[in-house]
Amino acid sequence: MNPSRPYECTGIGPRAFTRRELLQSVSAGFGWMAFSALTSQAAAAEKSPLAPKPPHFPARAKRIIFLAMQGGPAHQDMFDYKPKLKEDHGKPSGIRGGNKLVGSPFEFRQHGQGGLWISELFPELSTHADELCLLRSMHTDIPNHPQAFVQMHTGSAQFVRPSMGAWVLYGLGTENENLPGFITIAPPLAQGGAQNYGSSFLPAFYQGTRIGSAKEKGEGDAPAGSSQIPNLRNSDLPPDLQRKQLDLVQAMNHDYLVKTSGNKEVEGVIQSFELAFRMQTEVPKVMDISRESAATLKMYGIGEGQTDGFGRQCLMARRCMEAGVRFVELCHPGWDQHQGLSARLRANCTAIDKPIAALIHDLKTTGLLKDTLIIWGGEFGRTPDSRRDDGRDHNAKGYTMWMAGGGVKGGTSYGATDDYGYKAVENPVHIHDLHATALHMLGLDHEKLTYRYAGRDFRLTDVHGKIVKDILS
Repeated sequence: MNPSRPYECTGIGPRAFTRRELLQSVSAGFGWMAFSALTSQAAAAEKSPLAPKPPHFPARAKRIIFLAMQGGPAHQDMFDYKPKLKEDHGKPSGIRGGNKLVGSPFEFRQHGQGGLWISELFPELSTHADELCLLRSMHTDIPNHPQAFVQMHTGSAQFVRPSMGAWVLYGLGTENENLPGFITIAPPLAQGGAQNYGSSFLPAFYQGTRIGSAKEKGEGDAPAGSSQIPNLRNSDLPPDLQRKQLDLVQAMNHDYLVKTSGNKEVEGVIQSFELAFRMQTEVPKVMDISRESAATLKMYGIGEGQTDGFGRQCLMARRCMEAGVRFVELCHPGWDQHQGLSARLRANCTAIDKPIAALIHDLKTTGLLKDTLIIWGGEFGRTPDSRRDDGRDHNAKGYTMWMAGGGVKGGTSYGATDDYGYKAVENPVHIHDLHATALHMLGLDHEKLTYRYAGRDFRLTDVHGKIVKDILS
């Protein structure tokens, strides 16, 4: 007898099996598979990395909707009123040789009790002015789309880093185990691509789940309205057989996980497979907007041409928030307007104005707005001058983003650019500060939300970031 294995006979003659080995061997090991699945599911329920986690301190918000406007929206024409720029239209700018100042072709009015200046391009959104906090002194590092867009999402323009959504999911987990905790709708395939919603060195189950994609050239609206998560259904196998098939695969994955001493990449695969199986029943319900009333569809502009695509995105975002998704990003491309600004900017704003207003209205009505943080903006802004009469160039020195909902002072503006909207001159807010502030609203200390990789502790804000406390409610 082998003293370390008392039920095994050595030498010549029949060999006795342990109960574990018997389960693994008899009937092709299906008994072992079932047992392994039960134990692995029980263990996952106890220590799932996607389970809800407590914040570092009491949170103002529980979830985020990020409205990403790819291309660099012209802030002087939407939220940063510059009467002197309009007065000096056509004069030499003095900023770059040969360029002339371009005044806004759009009229501005004050809205809400806070008297926020918002242009005529947002007739619907302006009715919710008292929910908005305009950050009019944003600035970032590089006025090039790929680098700035990636930095807006990950905090770094030079290195591959986890996206903001991945950091939020890592810090807080998700409130619905049958749905992805981080969903991105119609992200651009260019300008960093998957890096903008990736998890980098964080485990793979923290990356965003992509639904649809934006148009390559970024003109007009994104074709995400009726997009679905690919390969969600298996047309060849019913759910019970899929479960058995997955149990076999997961048994081998768990065995490899043990052999590799808890390899995070293998753990990520295991969690992703389980989530994908559960998503088959939950995701179609969330994405099915056919049960919404005709009045709701109309409010979002669904079925109305210009507003249909982004309206569907906004409605799906609301449904995801209701279902417990932690972070949802919507993307609208086409804001890189070096020429044809008047017509193209009006078309862009028309496409998003009604849907965003409907989203805010819906979240207010259901009570979700008070703990849902909405962030709107692009990777940078536009210059006050140009060599063309009807266009603006890239500008990373000063631009506008806005927040609404969970934890911000509505009806307010913070910071300012100069008289022409070129540079942030009052209370400048860097993209690192925006990230630090957003995490703070979720109850996360941006200096403590770290992940050790390659011998050092990394965070979304790297070694930077200041919380903009004056905008907190």
